[in-house]
Amino acid sequence: MAKFDRKLANILTKRGLLSAEQEQELIEKAVHDDQSLTEVLVGSGTLDEQTIIACVSEEMNYPPIDLERVNADPEALALVPEDLALSFGVYPIAKMGTTVTLAVADPFDLVAIDDIKIITDCEPLPVVSTDIAIKKAIEKGYDQTGQQMEDIFGDLSDDDMELRTGDEDEEEFDLAALTAGAEDSPTVKLVNLIIFQAIKEGASDIHIESYDQRCRVRYRIDGACYEALSPPKKMYGAMISRLKIISEMDIAERYKPQDGKFQMRMQGRQVDFRVSMLPMAHGEKCMLRILDTSNLMMSLEMLGFEEKALADFELGIHAAYGMILVTGPTGCGKTTTLYSSIREIMDDEDNITTVEEPVEFRLDRINQVPVNVKRGLTFAAALRSILRQDPDTVMIGEMRDLETAEIAVKAALTGHLVFSTLHTNDAPSTITRLVNMGIDPFMVASSVLLVTSQRLVRKLCTSCKVEEEVPLERLVEIGLSQEEAEGAHVNKPVGCARCKRGKGYKGRVGLIETLPLTEEIKRVVVDGGSGLDVKYAAIGEGMQTLRRVGILNALRGTTSLEEICAQTMADK
Repeated sequence: MAKFDRKLANILTKRGLLSAEQEQELIEKAVHDDQSLTEVLVGSGTLDEQTIIACVSEEMNYPPIDLERVNADPEALALVPEDLALSFGVYPIAKMGTTVTLAVADPFDLVAIDDIKIITDCEPLPVVSTDIAIKKAIEKGYDQTGQQMEDIFGDLSDDDMELRTGDEDEEEFDLAALTAGAEDSPTVKLVNLIIFQAIKEGASDIHIESYDQRCRVRYRIDGACYEALSPPKKMYGAMISRLKIISEMDIAERYKPQDGKFQMRMQGRQVDFRVSMLPMAHGEKCMLRILDTSNLMMSLEMLGFEEKALADFELGIHAAYGMILVTGPTGCGKTTTLYSSIREIMDDEDNITTVEEPVEFRLDRINQVPVNVKRGLTFAAALRSILRQDPDTVMIGEMRDLETAEIAVKAALTGHLVFSTLHTNDAPSTITRLVNMGIDPFMVASSVLLVTSQRLVRKLCTSCKVEEEVPLERLVEIGLSQEEAEGAHVNKPVGCARCKRGKGYKGRVGLIETLPLTEEIKRVVVDGGSGLDVKYAAIGEGMQTLRRVGILNALRGTTSLEEICAQTMADK
């Protein structure tokens, strides 16, 4: 740092921030106290870190960065060992492709930057910080899991591993108590830490996994999984037992899958958790799905409908009777769409009843029936009883079998508005799925009003997205018309401090296609047409497919073509 100190002193003196006498005095003090010039300047109150960073950044034409506002990507941290990061005075922040964003205290040290290039096999992209900030970031970022474990567990012994539940309410917990309670066991604190951090980072799922030599905790954020913690292997069994207890599972059963649930409160809002245990080769894997009721406050306009699709959907849900089907893979937002639809039409004059497995969100003014197969309360059994309760609107969590589908179709044909879900790839294939389940094509055409299919795609970070050059032939191949391709402006992710994990994406947006069963579509269905026949007929009547909706979002700069191609299929 001695060479950098002299260069820094010259820069500050040249800009009038230090006098010649101060320059010499401060350098001598730095040498005497075995500190860097930055530490002396900040410690004495002569200058602050932001001013120093700004001067060096302007001198070297490198962007500045505030490391206190940055969460480094674990993938980037893994590229540079901690001891080398301290030795070189660098801190890896994010990795995108073959480029690694690197905070440097001495941007003049090109040899160190070249060494990082060789070590990481990536092209360094330097950003300017200070040695003070970098040391703090290294202490916080490297082996963050170990530091968290040390803070939580202190002097951990085998005797501390015993799980204690005390007088806790196993149905509902107050998140305000997560960081309190020194009397809690280390296991309780660890589980609380995992849950608290997941909610704080906006995760939709928590994956707790065990391997031969280690275990890890991953969060799914904006549809992608990221490793968050790597707790001690010896804690794994106690963690699983703790989660089984609060989820009301059989703590002694380790060889069969189990499902459970619990609730927590955070800053006045309720957060529900669905817990799944699955036996694996090295112990049970636990997956927690986080269900935040605040998502149910979304209006239909916020879900991602295109203008025509929204008009078709609103027309369907306000019909007097018939069936509305929402389709797509697990985690695509079907439940949010269903509940948002129910909220849209909810009225004190209507009797609305749902049958779900499990009841994911509890809403006022709605009668919600939880399926319990062990006690004989299946979807079909519940639905038969519901129809004797004089309902106006019925929501079925999922149509899994012919019996449930037949009852739902009959309900739709006898004056009830029925909402339900199916697992299909797109809206047109839902029709053939019902026929394959055993429903007569005429009954399908008569009962189904509208089918929607949806996906969730990641939104580009507005702070770092850049325009992407894509060959014209590739744009046409993806699905753009020749005219659209010639004038297209699309963007790609880069990655910055504001993105989730620095991947260039922040948040998600829905892609939704709607298929109203018009007279033409009904004719195709009754005539025994395939899913492709239904699809082409619907496109001829103006249906915007998932790929088309994705392309429109890419042209608006909302997401990238890469994300669209990963989540949707071509229309040809």
